[in-house]
Amino acid sequence: MHTVLSSSSKTLTIGHDQPFCIIGERINPTGRKKYQEQLRAGDLSQITVDVQQQVDGGADVLDVNMGVPLTDEPELLARAIKMIQGLTDLPICIDSSIIEALSAGLTAYEGKALVNSVTGEDERMDIILPLIKTHGAAIIALPNDETGIPATAKERLDIVEKIMRSVERHGIPLDDLVIDPLAMTVGADPEAVKITLEAVYQIRERHGLNMTMGASNVSFGLPNRHAVNAAFLPMAMSMGLTSAVMDARTPEIVTSVRAADLLLGLDEWGANWITRFRAQQALSANG
Repeated sequence: MHTVLSSSSKTLTIGHDQPFCIIGERINPTGRKKYQEQLRAGDLSQITVDVQQQVDGGADVLDVNMGVPLTDEPELLARAIKMIQGLTDLPICIDSSIIEALSAGLTAYEGKALVNSVTGEDERMDIILPLIKTHGAAIIALPNDETGIPATAKERLDIVEKIMRSVERHGIPLDDLVIDPLAMTVGADPEAVKITLEAVYQIRERHGLNMTMGASNVSFGLPNRHAVNAAFLPMAMSMGLTSAVMDARTPEIVTSVRAADLLLGLDEWGANWITRFRAQQALSANG
């Protein structure tokens, strides 16, 4: 399946036969106290820095979250999206748990957005999926529901199939469904990553859906997190992961992903690998 996203002037395809899609996660005020204060004051200038760093790092899509307490999130998100679309032609992933903010963001956006995210509760899907259908967007869905996070790959697959039925019932093509198979920290459960990888493999083999995840979750609480994440992503790619929400400012992780593209036959004749290497050489020479 191909999940096609677009800005006003650029189209991006996520698929099992496409290079891995890096969704840059940095445009997010979570855990950034100074940034939150700026946004409360109506100062969006940090967005320019964040956009440039993610673009320079190799992001293909930009995740945009404006979830700041004591602000008008719908208005703030709409402003941020318009601003970002004036800075870059990369497609945007609109990230919010607030339905009014998602509606404002989708209305402001020029192109076909990805929305992050919906969970498998019937009530939640019945609220968000009609909005996705109206705007012709794509949606990230997480296979957890009223019972919580499933402990096994099979349980996650069961909820994925429930989500698929709901998506089709709302008239949304399965190409526009991206599953987040739930990356959990290996520091809390030695089997967590094995379960996630099994879920990724089964979702690909049975349904061919595109998948994404918050890649850094696997290393939470551990030292040298970049090394863990850089090892994990190529493993997940070989199982069927087609994108990840990650910080494109981290060369170690981005390089591991692009090397995996090459080794998995997703970078024909190494064209992207060689181009990236030459660009880095030129940057070093000029620096």
